[in-house]
Amino acid sequence: MKAVVQRVLSASVTVDGEVISQISRGLMVLVGIGTDDTASDVEVLTKKIMSLRVFSDESESMWKRNVKQIDGEVLCVSQFTLMANTSKGNKPDFHRAMSADQSRPLYASFLEKMSQSYHPDKIKDGKFGAMMNVTLTNEGPVTFTLDSRKYEEVN
Repeated sequence: MKAVVQRVLSASVTVDGEVISQISRGLMVLVGIGTDDTASDVEVLTKKIMSLRVFSDESESMWKRNVKQIDGEVLCVSQFTLMANTSKGNKPDFHRAMSADQSRPLYASFLEKMSQSYHPDKIKDGKFGAMMNVTLTNEGPVTFTLDSRKYEEVN
């Protein structure tokens, strides 16, 4: 699994002209699921996202607090395009992305694991498989790319 994690002041998802989800300060997380991803990848990525220290403490020292420590919110959006191969030609190849039918339950388990690791009301979601408009104010800007296969040792 891959994720793009952005520290935000606010973020929202709009589908068909209606805001379906929004957060204030916290993390915007775009999630890509690959053909060989499993529950283990969900576990690893969830732990990494929720423990990632991207916020300052009360003395304004950077990289001291994670989203839970600042009582922040998390907005997750499934994004298969993160799994694209763009190394050949100009047309993206999505063969590494898990099909929607297979990835839907894995993404649902990711959301469930995120909710279990924090306050469920602070974990928000877009609409799986929908054409979404995502709006955010990136604070910093601070943006990280994560890959579950690089963090298999995370406790």
